[in-house]
Amino acid sequence: MRKGSPSSGSGAPVLPGQPPRVEAPGAWALAGAALAILREGGTWPSGLGPGVALTTSSFLHTQLGLISGISIIVGTIIGSGIFVSPKSVLSNTEAVGPCLIIWTACGVLATLGALCFAELGTMITKSGGEYPYLMEAYGPIPAYLFSWASLIVIKPSSFAIICLSFSEYVCAPFYAGCKPPQLVVKCLAAAAILFISTVNSLSVRLGSYVQNIFTAAKLVIVAIIIISGLVLLAQGNTKNFENSFEGAQLSVGAISLAFYNGLWAYDGWNQLNYITEELRHPYRNLPLAIIIGIPLVTACYILMNVSYFTVMTATELLQSQAVAVTFGDRVLYPASWVVPLFVAFSTIGAANGTCFTAGRLIYVAGREGHMLKVLSYISVRRLTPAPAIIFYGIIATIYIIPGDINSLVNYFSFAAWLFYGLTILGLIVMRFTRKELERPIKVPLVIPILVTLISVFLVLAPIISKPAWEYLYCVLFMLSGLLFYFLFVHYKFGWAQKISKPITMHLQMLMEVVPPEEDPE
Repeated sequence: MRKGSPSSGSGAPVLPGQPPRVEAPGAWALAGAALAILREGGTWPSGLGPGVALTTSSFLHTQLGLISGISIIVGTIIGSGIFVSPKSVLSNTEAVGPCLIIWTACGVLATLGALCFAELGTMITKSGGEYPYLMEAYGPIPAYLFSWASLIVIKPSSFAIICLSFSEYVCAPFYAGCKPPQLVVKCLAAAAILFISTVNSLSVRLGSYVQNIFTAAKLVIVAIIIISGLVLLAQGNTKNFENSFEGAQLSVGAISLAFYNGLWAYDGWNQLNYITEELRHPYRNLPLAIIIGIPLVTACYILMNVSYFTVMTATELLQSQAVAVTFGDRVLYPASWVVPLFVAFSTIGAANGTCFTAGRLIYVAGREGHMLKVLSYISVRRLTPAPAIIFYGIIATIYIIPGDINSLVNYFSFAAWLFYGLTILGLIVMRFTRKELERPIKVPLVIPILVTLISVFLVLAPIISKPAWEYLYCVLFMLSGLLFYFLFVHYKFGWAQKISKPITMHLQMLMEVVPPEEDPE
């Protein structure tokens, strides 16, 4: 664990109007602090903020126990997905019974995947998620393609999906009984992206305050729906669970698309190994937190779906424009307005969390020379990864223009599970090629084999059963990264450098950003 350096490591002069001795933190430090704040739901460490140097020792020495680890897992995973995905999962299963089975199976798969990532995270202790794992297992090209896909496809599409979800729930009360105009939905989603990007570019502290408020709102609405549903169930509202498999028409493609939408609600399970350095007895508490935390989320999701079905038939749920709003109208009237309000808070909080930690992967890829350097730079005045956040916001806005939630979820899940599968396959490969690496946590080999096979199924099944242009576009976007890799990274042609250097210099001056300090191994 490195200690903070007294200098910014950039060699950049003090800009006009800048307070004396303002030091730009390493992006490891900044992103680590952001992630720690997001997970803990806390505030910026005492004495730190704009104009004060940030060091790793300020936050990575935090000692978290098993209960904290479980809380982090639950708080990280539960987001907008449970308010958006139930309708899509049901539309692909067409019956209540298979729908609930899919939600359970998604929880089991997320648990197994998280255990595989726990082994990877304790074996290769570098930041950047899948990036260093792919680098160690396969070399620079797959790692580069992952960082490229995350930058162009995975992260921005996730941001866009959450903001579209927010927009639909905000619009729903104003268009009761009919579908809100797409222009209104998309303009509001774009405004949400602009707001969140601005907040997180201006201040890490402000972003953490926003996160605290919206995290509380998320937990409140989940509790309201579950408790209301259990009360109705206890009162005998079980009619919709009779003959729960009647009408189910499952196909291979439909099952994979149902998994896509269900797993979207569990997204975040692959981030759990980031808490290793902050846990007491991590090699014991990390797998325990996963084994307890994700099944707890699974139970919440199943209970929320059960709650929906206590007041809606499968047909009514599919016809609903916003499932939680319909639930609130039928159960909580005249206080039903609290449901869209709190769901909107929950979704905007999830979007803020996505944006809040956006700079970490880009920093690592930029340090390796795999991305335009300016995307890994840190704002001198604000101490935020402003270039990465702004870039994510622009790409997410572009995705909103032609896309809808279902197509974007399929787009996101296809790309994400391609790399999840490739990463966990790398775990199997390194069992044989990197035997010298220490493995404090070692899962049975059957688990990564099973998760890899399921990943292959999830990637190939929808393409084979129902080919769609969105999958081709996704593959082309990801493969286009090879062009940039060979021009700017591998061969480093002189003319390519002449193009990138002036762009970097002008953007650096425009946004007042500096390179992060070096992160010595």
